[in-house]
Amino acid sequence: MKILHTVKYYSPICGGMYEVVRQISEKLIEQGHTVTVASLPVPRENGADFPTSSVHVEEFDIKGGYTTELTGEVAEYQRFVLNSDFDIVTNFAAQQPMTDALLPVLPEVTAKKVFVPTGFSGLYLKVWYEYFSYMPDWMRQYDMNVIISEGQRDMQFAKDHQIENYTIISNGSSREEMEQPISFSIRKRLSIPDENLLILHVGTHTGYKGHSRAIKIFAQAKTGPATLLIVGGEYPAGCSSQCDELAKKYNDSVLFKNTKKNIVVKHITRAETIAAYRESDIFLFPSNIEGGASIVLFESMASSLPFLATDVGSVRDIIREGHGGMLLPTDKNVPPEDTIRDNIKHWIKTVLEFFNIKNFHSDRGFVRAKIRGSAKLLEKLCTDKKLREDLGKAGHEAWLEKFTWEKIAGQYENLYKQLLEEK
Repeated sequence: MKILHTVKYYSPICGGMYEVVRQISEKLIEQGHTVTVASLPVPRENGADFPTSSVHVEEFDIKGGYTTELTGEVAEYQRFVLNSDFDIVTNFAAQQPMTDALLPVLPEVTAKKVFVPTGFSGLYLKVWYEYFSYMPDWMRQYDMNVIISEGQRDMQFAKDHQIENYTIISNGSSREEMEQPISFSIRKRLSIPDENLLILHVGTHTGYKGHSRAIKIFAQAKTGPATLLIVGGEYPAGCSSQCDELAKKYNDSVLFKNTKKNIVVKHITRAETIAAYRESDIFLFPSNIEGGASIVLFESMASSLPFLATDVGSVRDIIREGHGGMLLPTDKNVPPEDTIRDNIKHWIKTVLEFFNIKNFHSDRGFVRAKIRGSAKLLEKLCTDKKLREDLGKAGHEAWLEKFTWEKIAGQYENLYKQLLEEK
């Protein structure tokens, strides 16, 4: 098969959707197919170029989006897709230029067309109202829509609009990467005492991955000697500095010193992150919002690491399918934090939404972990080693059976073959 995958950014940019497309594309090439990826130009710092890969990459300098205006090489991109002899064209993620620029010419695309919405993050934003009013028709023009899990808002959208041409294919994590040899101890590198339980959180400092919640849950839980390690990449105007300040406040407290607890906020390499998964005792993920299936939970399962996560995105489905973790007590459709200021803003947004006034950002889809109940659950897992082992074992077995990229790519390959057989 000759396949085109489109995504906003590709290698060497890191991120959830890039990783999904990279893994699926490379695994399909290993099965003998030809895969091209179309993306926006990727910044090359210090002359860095694409890593060696069998994936052919085409870049198009497109700016803007549906809610503003698409400019730049839009026509060139459209001609590239329309004039090439691809068997399959798959658009990964809504609300980004490489998908939006093709929407006006979908009827002209002769290849089998697949759409992977990945959650509809802007569904409740007024600025995207018109876009999503057209979305049911666009979804029907695709030959298949791939939804990541039953719990996604794009799944509910499909059901609400009687979209019937959909299937479910989950995300996963890389067996090759997660099982690579590691020759060092992350505990020693970060001076984490051997007797401390190691509780891990992995998530970019966007402000919505639940970092402050994780810190407060850890602080309140009676864990005994323990370390909370927060591994997070930098993000413009994100929460990195606030996490550092909050961690320092607790680390300097008499309570932490007396109970031998501490918090480490660190940006580390990918190999060090994998080592952290392997050497940790619990994965704590009180995220505020998740558009797609949370890859970090699959990485946790791959590492036989039991997890605690908020009831957001597809987490409930991952637990049901993999039995590798437990749900944290969760408040839904609320601001990410529970300060007086945030609660006031929440009610103002609710009123604006009711009267359809101005551009608002609805709190629908946002959640936050309940600190007291979450701390109690963390305590339970800290003190019950057998429960940790049972969850870790179940999660790892489920990952091997269902959630490696080899398995996921195989599902895409079967889908593509089935679509072509319908010609």
